[in-house]
Amino acid sequence: MDKMLYVAMTGASQNALAQKAHANNLANISTSGFQRDLEQARSMPVFGDSFPARAYAMSERPATDFTPGALQETGRDLDVAVGGNGWIAVQAPDGSEAYVRTASMNIDALGVLRAGNGMPIMGNGGPIAVPPEQKVEIGQDGTVSIRAMGEGPRVMAEVDRIKLVNPDLKNMTKGLDGMIHTKSGKPADADGSVQLVSGFLEASNVNAVEEMTSVLALSRQFELHVKMMTTAKEGDEAMARVLQIG
Repeated sequence: MDKMLYVAMTGASQNALAQKAHANNLANISTSGFQRDLEQARSMPVFGDSFPARAYAMSERPATDFTPGALQETGRDLDVAVGGNGWIAVQAPDGSEAYVRTASMNIDALGVLRAGNGMPIMGNGGPIAVPPEQKVEIGQDGTVSIRAMGEGPRVMAEVDRIKLVNPDLKNMTKGLDGMIHTKSGKPADADGSVQLVSGFLEASNVNAVEEMTSVLALSRQFELHVKMMTTAKEGDEAMARVLQIG
């Protein structure tokens, strides 16, 4: 009975963790550029002093779904999204490079171009700084051009170029900050073939129906594990009564 109880207990606890992963995906269904987390369960043998005759369930996040989301038109000049494959480089709080698929950019009081999450946008030589301007335009190749104060409508000056990368997805992973990083931690090389679409944001790639179905299935599995634990308890109590009679 103890084996049955242990297996059911670990299954229930890991089901609860799996539900958290799907709940997080659902919570970010409206978050621009969100990449949904995948989840799976597998059996793991229990190693110890004796032969590993028991196994327990373990939920894990094997990967992130990098499927691009749908593009949503906003009409705002500083809203950009990657058209096709590729990533926009931003500076993470620890100073390293991180990557996002879309950015609702703004210019802070110091002139630093920042993504919607507050991270500085990376250019050719570091974070992009924009001088005082009347208008900012973002080219398909990531070129940041401005019309300086007092200049005519046709006078545009190139300030910098957004760093766009397209590394192998096998070498990319989602960090605890919700942004994408290289597994090695080293900055990816710029790729001139990556194109930006201005005036658009990329929607989350979460499928609400699929996530809800997974949550319901996990809930039923959790209930089954609880019933198994109850059955194990009843069987143990019945065995105790038999021994008392003897």
